[in-house]
Amino acid sequence: MREISKPSTAQCQLEHYTLFLLSEPKHGGCCRLAEILENVSHDSVNKFLLRERYEPKDLFNTVKEIINIVGGILSVDDTVVEKLYSDPKNAELIGYFWSGKHHKAIKGINLITLYYSDVHGNSVPINYRIYDKKEGKTKNDYFQEMLTEVIDWGIKPRIVTGDSWYSGVENLKFLRNQKLGFLFGVEKNRTVSTQPKNYCQVGSLEILDQGLITHLKEFGFIKLFRKDFKKEDSRHYILYLPDEDTLNQITRSEFLTIHDAHWGIESFHRSIKQVCGICRFLVRDSQAIKTHIFCSLQAFVRLEKMRSENIISNWYQVQRNLFTLVVRDYIVDNLTNACAA
Repeated sequence: MREISKPSTAQCQLEHYTLFLLSEPKHGGCCRLAEILENVSHDSVNKFLLRERYEPKDLFNTVKEIINIVGGILSVDDTVVEKLYSDPKNAELIGYFWSGKHHKAIKGINLITLYYSDVHGNSVPINYRIYDKKEGKTKNDYFQEMLTEVIDWGIKPRIVTGDSWYSGVENLKFLRNQKLGFLFGVEKNRTVSTQPKNYCQVGSLEILDQGLITHLKEFGFIKLFRKDFKKEDSRHYILYLPDEDTLNQITRSEFLTIHDAHWGIESFHRSIKQVCGICRFLVRDSQAIKTHIFCSLQAFVRLEKMRSENIISNWYQVQRNLFTLVVRDYIVDNLTNACAA
Protein backbone atom coordinates (compact mmCIF):
# COMPACT_ATOMS: atom_id res chain seq x y z
CA MET A 1 0.00 0.00 0.00
CA ARG A 2 1.17 3.52 -0.75
CA GLU A 3 2.77 5.17 2.30
CA ILE A 4 0.96 8.38 3.35
CA SER A 5 3.13 10.87 5.25
CA LYS A 6 0.45 13.53 5.77
CA PRO A 7 -3.37 13.77 5.67
CA SER A 8 -4.67 13.19 2.17
CA THR A 9 -6.31 16.05 0.29
CA ALA A 10 -7.51 13.80 -2.54
CA GLN A 11 -11.13 14.32 -3.52
CA CYS A 12 -11.63 10.64 -4.38
CA GLN A 13 -10.45 7.90 -2.02
CA LEU A 14 -10.97 4.18 -1.42
CA GLU A 15 -14.21 4.69 0.53
CA HIS A 16 -15.79 6.78 -2.24
CA TYR A 17 -14.98 4.30 -4.96
CA THR A 18 -15.94 1.21 -2.95
CA LEU A 19 -19.37 2.64 -2.05
CA PHE A 20 -19.84 3.60 -5.70
CA LEU A 21 -19.27 0.00 -6.79
CA LEU A 22 -21.79 -1.25 -4.21
CA SER A 23 -24.52 1.24 -5.08
CA GLU A 24 -24.39 1.81 -8.85
CA PRO A 25 -26.21 -1.17 -10.40
CA LYS A 26 -25.40 -0.68 -14.08
CA HIS A 27 -22.91 1.97 -15.12
CA GLY A 28 -19.24 2.34 -14.31
CA GLY A 29 -16.39 4.69 -15.06
CA CYS A 30 -14.82 7.85 -13.68
CA CYS A 31 -17.37 10.14 -15.34
CA ARG A 32 -20.30 8.29 -13.77
CA LEU A 33 -18.90 8.61 -10.24
CA ALA A 34 -18.12 12.30 -10.85
CA GLU A 35 -21.69 12.81 -12.06
CA ILE A 36 -23.05 11.23 -8.88
CA LEU A 37 -20.80 13.11 -6.44
CA GLU A 38 -21.12 16.42 -8.37
CA ASN A 39 -18.28 18.15 -6.49
CA VAL A 40 -15.66 15.63 -7.63
CA SER A 41 -14.19 15.71 -11.16
CA HIS A 42 -13.69 12.64 -13.28
CA ASP A 43 -9.97 13.49 -13.29
CA SER A 44 -9.92 13.10 -9.50
CA VAL A 45 -11.42 9.62 -9.82
CA ASN A 46 -8.96 8.69 -12.56
CA LYS A 47 -6.03 9.96 -10.48
CA PHE A 48 -7.20 7.83 -7.55
CA LEU A 49 -7.14 4.71 -9.72
CA LEU A 50 -3.69 5.56 -11.07
CA ARG A 51 -1.91 6.66 -7.88
CA GLU A 52 -2.80 3.88 -5.41
CA ARG A 53 -0.59 0.83 -4.97
CA TYR A 54 -2.76 -1.71 -3.17
CA GLU A 55 -1.32 -5.19 -2.70
CA PRO A 56 -2.95 -8.56 -1.84
CA LYS A 57 -1.57 -8.22 1.71
CA ASP A 58 -3.72 -5.09 2.10
CA LEU A 59 -6.80 -7.21 1.37
CA PHE A 60 -5.72 -9.80 3.94
CA ASN A 61 -5.16 -7.09 6.56
CA THR A 62 -8.78 -6.07 6.04
CA VAL A 63 -10.31 -9.53 6.27
CA LYS A 64 -8.22 -11.03 9.08
CA GLU A 65 -10.32 -9.13 11.63
CA ILE A 66 -13.50 -10.99 10.67
CA ILE A 67 -12.27 -14.58 10.23
CA ASN A 68 -10.86 -17.36 12.37
CA ILE A 69 -7.57 -18.10 10.64
CA VAL A 70 -7.33 -21.66 12.01
CA GLY A 71 -9.20 -24.73 10.76
CA GLY A 72 -11.05 -23.32 7.75
CA ILE A 73 -11.30 -24.50 4.15
CA LEU A 74 -9.02 -22.75 1.65
CA SER A 75 -10.22 -22.83 -1.97
CA VAL A 76 -8.45 -21.84 -5.16
CA ASP A 77 -10.14 -20.95 -8.44
CA ASP A 78 -10.01 -18.36 -11.18
CA THR A 79 -12.60 -16.40 -13.11
CA VAL A 80 -12.65 -14.21 -16.20
CA VAL A 81 -13.57 -10.57 -15.62
CA GLU A 82 -15.34 -10.16 -18.95
CA LYS A 83 -14.34 -7.31 -21.28
CA LEU A 84 -15.83 -8.67 -24.49
CA TYR A 85 -15.68 -5.39 -26.39
CA SER A 86 -12.21 -4.26 -25.33
CA ASP A 87 -9.12 -4.42 -27.52
CA PRO A 88 -6.28 -6.39 -25.88
CA LYS A 89 -3.83 -4.16 -27.78
CA ASN A 90 -4.93 -1.20 -25.66
CA ALA A 91 -4.83 -2.86 -22.22
CA GLU A 92 -1.98 -5.18 -21.21
CA LEU A 93 -3.96 -7.23 -18.67
CA ILE A 94 -6.77 -8.06 -21.10
CA GLY A 95 -6.39 -11.24 -23.13
CA TYR A 96 -8.19 -14.41 -24.13
CA PHE A 97 -8.97 -16.85 -21.31
CA TRP A 98 -11.10 -19.97 -21.09
CA SER A 99 -14.58 -19.34 -19.66
CA GLY A 100 -16.62 -22.15 -18.13
CA LYS A 101 -19.71 -20.01 -18.59
CA HIS A 102 -19.20 -19.50 -22.33
CA HIS A 103 -17.37 -22.81 -22.92
CA LYS A 104 -14.74 -21.05 -25.01
CA ALA A 105 -11.93 -18.54 -24.69
CA ILE A 106 -13.23 -14.99 -24.24
CA LYS A 107 -11.68 -11.55 -23.83
CA GLY A 108 -11.18 -10.37 -20.30
CA ILE A 109 -8.91 -10.36 -17.27
CA ASN A 110 -8.05 -13.58 -15.45
CA LEU A 111 -8.42 -13.24 -11.66
CA ILE A 112 -7.00 -16.07 -9.52
CA THR A 113 -8.22 -16.10 -5.92
CA LEU A 114 -7.65 -17.91 -2.65
CA TYR A 115 -10.99 -17.94 -0.85
CA TYR A 116 -11.21 -18.89 2.83
CA SER A 117 -14.27 -20.24 4.66
CA ASP A 118 -13.76 -20.33 8.42
CA VAL A 119 -15.32 -22.61 11.02
CA HIS A 120 -17.99 -20.01 11.82
CA GLY A 121 -19.24 -19.70 8.24
CA ASN A 122 -17.48 -16.44 7.33
CA SER A 123 -16.10 -16.56 3.79
CA VAL A 124 -13.77 -14.03 2.18
CA PRO A 125 -11.02 -13.74 -0.43
CA ILE A 126 -7.64 -13.63 1.36
CA ASN A 127 -5.20 -13.48 -1.54
CA TYR A 128 -5.38 -12.92 -5.28
CA ARG A 129 -3.41 -12.47 -8.44
CA ILE A 130 -4.26 -10.83 -11.77
CA TYR A 131 -2.80 -12.88 -14.59
CA ASP A 132 -0.09 -10.88 -16.32
CA LYS A 133 1.55 -12.55 -19.33
CA LYS A 134 4.63 -10.32 -18.89
CA GLU A 135 5.45 -12.17 -15.65
CA GLY A 136 5.79 -15.47 -17.50
CA LYS A 137 3.94 -17.42 -14.80
CA THR A 138 1.19 -20.01 -15.03
CA LYS A 139 -1.95 -20.12 -12.90
CA ASN A 140 -0.32 -22.97 -10.98
CA ASP A 141 2.71 -20.77 -10.27
CA TYR A 142 0.40 -18.08 -8.91
CA PHE A 143 -1.44 -20.66 -6.78
CA GLN A 144 1.72 -21.93 -5.11
CA GLU A 145 2.98 -18.39 -4.60
CA MET A 146 -0.28 -17.27 -2.98
CA LEU A 147 -0.51 -20.35 -0.76
CA THR A 148 3.02 -19.81 0.54
CA GLU A 149 2.14 -16.20 1.34
CA VAL A 150 -1.05 -16.92 3.30
CA ILE A 151 0.71 -19.58 5.35
CA ASP A 152 3.39 -17.02 6.18
CA TRP A 153 0.59 -14.59 7.14
CA GLY A 154 -0.71 -17.09 9.71
CA ILE A 155 -3.50 -18.96 7.91
CA LYS A 156 -3.75 -22.57 9.08
CA PRO A 157 -6.38 -24.27 6.89
CA ARG A 158 -7.90 -27.62 7.64
CA ILE A 159 -7.85 -28.53 3.95
CA VAL A 160 -7.25 -26.99 0.50
CA THR A 161 -9.74 -27.43 -2.35
CA GLY A 162 -9.76 -26.76 -6.08
CA ASP A 163 -11.04 -27.96 -9.43
CA SER A 164 -9.25 -30.23 -11.89
CA TRP A 165 -7.21 -27.39 -13.39
CA TYR A 166 -5.16 -27.21 -10.18
CA SER A 167 -4.88 -30.97 -9.58
CA GLY A 168 -1.59 -31.53 -11.42
CA VAL A 169 0.94 -33.73 -9.65
CA GLU A 170 3.28 -30.79 -9.04
CA ASN A 171 0.57 -28.95 -7.07
CA LEU A 172 -0.38 -32.09 -5.14
CA LYS A 173 3.20 -32.77 -4.10
CA PHE A 174 3.61 -29.12 -3.16
CA LEU A 175 0.62 -29.36 -0.80
CA ARG A 176 1.89 -32.62 0.66
CA ASN A 177 5.26 -31.00 1.35
CA GLN A 178 3.35 -28.24 3.18
CA LYS A 179 1.70 -31.00 5.26
CA LEU A 180 -1.72 -29.93 4.00
CA GLY A 181 -4.67 -32.12 3.07
CA PHE A 182 -6.65 -31.41 -0.08
CA LEU A 183 -9.76 -32.18 -2.11
CA PHE A 184 -9.40 -31.62 -5.85
CA GLY A 185 -11.47 -32.49 -8.86
CA VAL A 186 -9.76 -34.75 -11.40
CA GLU A 187 -10.54 -35.63 -14.99
CA LYS A 188 -11.91 -39.11 -15.65
CA ASN A 189 -8.75 -40.12 -17.53
CA ARG A 190 -6.45 -39.69 -14.51
CA THR A 191 -4.63 -42.93 -13.74
CA VAL A 192 -4.89 -44.84 -10.46
CA SER A 193 -4.03 -48.30 -9.23
CA THR A 194 -6.13 -50.47 -6.97
CA GLN A 195 -3.57 -53.27 -7.30
CA PRO A 196 0.24 -52.96 -7.58
CA LYS A 197 1.34 -52.01 -11.12
CA ASN A 198 -2.21 -52.46 -12.42
CA TYR A 199 -3.27 -48.93 -13.45
CA CYS A 200 -6.60 -47.82 -14.91
CA GLN A 201 -8.52 -44.60 -15.48
CA VAL A 202 -10.74 -43.31 -12.69
CA GLY A 203 -13.71 -43.15 -15.06
CA SER A 204 -13.66 -46.93 -15.46
CA LEU A 205 -13.77 -47.73 -11.74
CA GLU A 206 -16.74 -48.70 -9.64
CA ILE A 207 -16.70 -46.27 -6.72
CA LEU A 208 -18.96 -46.80 -3.72
CA ASP A 209 -20.60 -43.85 -1.96
CA GLN A 210 -18.08 -44.08 0.88
CA GLY A 211 -15.18 -43.63 -1.53
CA LEU A 212 -12.31 -45.81 -2.67
CA ILE A 213 -8.77 -45.84 -1.28
CA THR A 214 -6.43 -46.13 -4.26
CA HIS A 215 -2.99 -45.08 -5.49
CA LEU A 216 -2.74 -42.02 -7.72
CA LYS A 217 0.02 -42.42 -10.28
CA GLU A 218 3.16 -40.41 -9.49
CA PHE A 219 1.71 -39.26 -6.16
CA GLY A 220 0.58 -41.83 -3.60
CA PHE A 221 -2.52 -43.05 -1.77
CA ILE A 222 -5.68 -40.95 -1.95
CA LYS A 223 -9.40 -41.51 -1.46
CA LEU A 224 -11.47 -41.29 -4.63
CA PHE A 225 -15.07 -40.05 -4.69
CA ARG A 226 -17.61 -39.69 -7.48
CA LYS A 227 -20.44 -37.15 -7.47
CA ASP A 228 -23.39 -37.41 -9.85
CA PHE A 229 -25.19 -34.41 -11.31
CA LYS A 230 -28.62 -34.22 -12.95
CA LYS A 231 -27.69 -32.20 -16.02
CA GLU A 232 -24.05 -33.12 -16.58
CA ASP A 233 -21.60 -36.00 -16.37
CA SER A 234 -20.36 -37.35 -13.06
CA ARG A 235 -17.31 -35.70 -11.56
CA HIS A 236 -14.43 -37.34 -9.73
CA TYR A 237 -12.55 -36.00 -6.71
CA ILE A 238 -9.39 -37.03 -4.90
CA LEU A 239 -9.06 -36.51 -1.17
CA TYR A 240 -5.71 -36.60 0.62
CA LEU A 241 -4.85 -36.17 4.29
CA PRO A 242 -1.35 -36.34 5.81
CA ASP A 243 -2.61 -38.94 8.31
CA GLU A 244 -3.50 -42.09 6.34
CA ASP A 245 -5.61 -43.52 9.17
CA THR A 246 -7.75 -40.37 9.22
CA LEU A 247 -8.07 -40.57 5.43
CA ASN A 248 -9.58 -44.06 5.73
CA GLN A 249 -12.20 -42.75 8.15
CA ILE A 250 -13.47 -39.90 5.95
CA THR A 251 -17.15 -40.52 5.16
CA ARG A 252 -19.23 -39.41 2.20
CA SER A 253 -20.97 -36.89 4.45
CA GLU A 254 -17.63 -35.26 5.28
CA PHE A 255 -16.67 -35.29 1.60
CA LEU A 256 -19.91 -33.51 0.68
CA THR A 257 -19.39 -30.93 3.43
CA ILE A 258 -15.95 -30.04 2.05
CA HIS A 259 -17.25 -30.11 -1.53
CA ASP A 260 -20.12 -27.75 -0.68
CA ALA A 261 -17.75 -25.36 1.10
CA HIS A 262 -15.61 -25.21 -2.04
CA TRP A 263 -18.67 -24.22 -4.05
CA GLY A 264 -18.64 -20.96 -2.09
CA ILE A 265 -15.90 -19.62 -4.34
CA GLU A 266 -18.26 -19.94 -7.32
CA SER A 267 -20.86 -17.88 -5.47
CA PHE A 268 -18.16 -15.34 -4.66
CA HIS A 269 -17.24 -15.00 -8.35
CA ARG A 270 -20.88 -14.48 -9.26
CA SER A 271 -21.43 -11.83 -6.61
CA ILE A 272 -18.38 -9.69 -7.43
CA LYS A 273 -19.68 -9.50 -11.00
CA GLN A 274 -23.32 -8.85 -10.10
CA VAL A 275 -23.13 -6.53 -7.07
CA CYS A 276 -19.49 -5.41 -6.72
CA GLY A 277 -18.97 -3.95 -10.19
CA ILE A 278 -15.76 -5.78 -10.98
CA CYS A 279 -16.44 -5.83 -14.74
CA ARG A 280 -17.51 -2.18 -14.93
CA PHE A 281 -14.37 -0.16 -15.52
CA LEU A 282 -13.49 2.12 -18.41
CA VAL A 283 -9.73 2.53 -17.92
CA ARG A 284 -6.86 0.97 -19.85
CA ASP A 285 -3.84 1.58 -17.66
CA SER A 286 -2.74 -1.58 -15.81
CA GLN A 287 -2.36 0.18 -12.45
CA ALA A 288 -5.82 1.74 -12.73
CA ILE A 289 -7.33 -1.67 -13.52
CA LYS A 290 -5.54 -3.24 -10.53
CA THR A 291 -6.88 -0.54 -8.20
CA HIS A 292 -10.41 -1.04 -9.52
CA ILE A 293 -10.24 -4.81 -8.92
CA PHE A 294 -8.87 -4.30 -5.40
CA CYS A 295 -11.79 -1.95 -4.65
CA SER A 296 -14.27 -4.51 -5.96
CA LEU A 297 -12.83 -7.17 -3.63
CA GLN A 298 -13.01 -4.66 -0.78
CA ALA A 299 -16.66 -4.09 -1.64
CA PHE A 300 -17.34 -7.82 -1.33
CA VAL A 301 -15.57 -7.97 2.05
CA ARG A 302 -17.81 -5.15 3.26
CA LEU A 303 -20.89 -7.13 2.22
CA GLU A 304 -19.64 -10.30 3.90
CA LYS A 305 -18.91 -8.41 7.11
CA MET A 306 -22.45 -7.01 7.11
CA ARG A 307 -23.82 -10.50 6.50
CA SER A 308 -21.73 -12.00 9.33
CA GLU A 309 -23.02 -9.30 11.69
CA ASN A 310 -26.65 -10.02 10.62
CA ILE A 311 -27.09 -6.52 9.19
CA ILE A 312 -28.09 -8.14 5.89
CA SER A 313 -29.18 -11.69 5.15
CA ASN A 314 -27.32 -12.02 1.84
CA TRP A 315 -24.87 -10.14 -0.39
CA TYR A 316 -27.57 -8.95 -2.78
CA GLN A 317 -29.74 -7.23 -0.19
CA VAL A 318 -27.89 -3.89 -0.02
CA GLN A 319 -28.29 -3.03 -3.69
CA ARG A 320 -31.84 -4.39 -3.80
CA ASN A 321 -32.96 -2.30 -0.82
CA LEU A 322 -31.37 0.86 -2.22
CA PHE A 323 -33.94 1.01 -4.97
CA THR A 324 -37.04 -0.37 -3.26
CA LEU A 325 -38.36 3.02 -2.14
CA VAL A 326 -37.41 4.71 -5.41
CA VAL A 327 -39.25 2.13 -7.51
CA ARG A 328 -42.23 2.15 -5.16
CA ASP A 329 -42.55 5.96 -5.28
CA TYR A 330 -42.20 5.92 -9.07
CA ILE A 331 -45.03 3.40 -9.44
CA VAL A 332 -47.32 5.14 -6.92
CA ASP A 333 -46.73 8.61 -8.43
CA ASN A 334 -47.43 7.44 -11.96
CA LEU A 335 -50.55 5.54 -10.92
CA THR A 336 -51.76 8.63 -9.06
CA ASN A 337 -51.16 10.85 -12.09
CA ALA A 338 -52.87 8.35 -14.39
CA CYS A 339 -55.95 8.21 -12.16
CA ALA A 340 -56.08 12.01 -11.88
CA ALA A 341 -56.02 12.34 -15.68
